[in-house]
Amino acid sequence: MSTNFMLIGKLAKQAHTTKDTIRHYNELGLLKSRKRQAGSRLYTEFHPDSIERIELIKSAQAIGFTLTEIKNSLDDYYDGNLGIHEQLTLTEQKLNQVKKQQANINLMVTMLTERIETLKLMEVENGDIFNDSQ
Repeated sequence: MSTNFMLIGKLAKQAHTTKDTIRHYNELGLLKSRKRQAGSRLYTEFHPDSIERIELIKSAQAIGFTLTEIKNSLDDYYDGNLGIHEQLTLTEQKLNQVKKQQANINLMVTMLTERIETLKLMEVENGDIFNDSQ
């Protein structure tokens, strides 16, 4: 059975993404491609499963996974070596990481809010000497 590889333009259109995104994913090893010589030009052709892989990559990115994290698991996923338990573990780890980031952001919001309140009180109590002199 022949596999119909596709050129980057067709893949970009079918995957609803850009050629630059495909090139980047390909450079990172996230997509399956091959080189084909046609006259004096060398073309990169992409495996038909690249459309599904791009959708999976974008879904994983949307929930916070980095391209490096995705790369580490993508081939295992497609080879059937990333079972439900492993996926659950990776997803739980990512959730814990995001919760820590959220806690840090919440702390920063609290600290900035307190700083603004302090500065406003100082402004009211002391007057703003910089604005008064202008």
